[in-house]
Amino acid sequence: MKALKITPAWILYPIGLIPAVYYFWAAINNQLGADPLAVLENALGEWALKILILVLAISPIMRFSRISLVKFRRPLGLVAFTYVLLHLIVYLWLDRQFDWWAIWTDILKRPYITIGSAAFLMMIPLAFTSNNKSVKRLGAAAWQKMHMLVYPAAIGGAIHYVLLEKVWEPEAIAYLVIITTLVAMRWLWKGKHKNRSDRRTSTT
Repeated sequence: MKALKITPAWILYPIGLIPAVYYFWAAINNQLGADPLAVLENALGEWALKILILVLAISPIMRFSRISLVKFRRPLGLVAFTYVLLHLIVYLWLDRQFDWWAIWTDILKRPYITIGSAAFLMMIPLAFTSNNKSVKRLGAAAWQKMHMLVYPAAIGGAIHYVLLEKVWEPEAIAYLVIITTLVAMRWLWKGKHKNRSDRRTSTT
């Protein structure tokens, strides 16, 4: 599509961060209800999951529609990481007030925080290598292998959200099912591609 070809990828940065700006503005102006901290923290984490779903959906969309969306994957990934980082900052600063002992206790004793922390750590190298210099320095194959961390990171984020709710909230379950399905599709296609490559190699 011509519109997608002429649309600059950078436009996703300001557009993608509009919800974050709104929620911080609403929090400052006491418009997030009786527990604004919980609403702000959860909303940032939920938007991270929504954008991660878009990142994971790019390959299936391109596969079925033949529309190239590759240039949008990197900015979407960085916007998703920004939401995860903001979610973490709200927890560390506003929720726990940088009480590192309480934070460490949470990581050890609360499974949803343990899993969420692991997912965040997996996203750090992805964010710092989402540039052309890193692709050249690491090599395309190594870079692609590293960026496969997005799959366990996304699943970890979804599990973090499910466990955070403490009850089986349909919305949280939906995120987990969607993300798991997208990851499973990716691995299924990769396995089929590998099998075809092996067959071609064996017949040559």
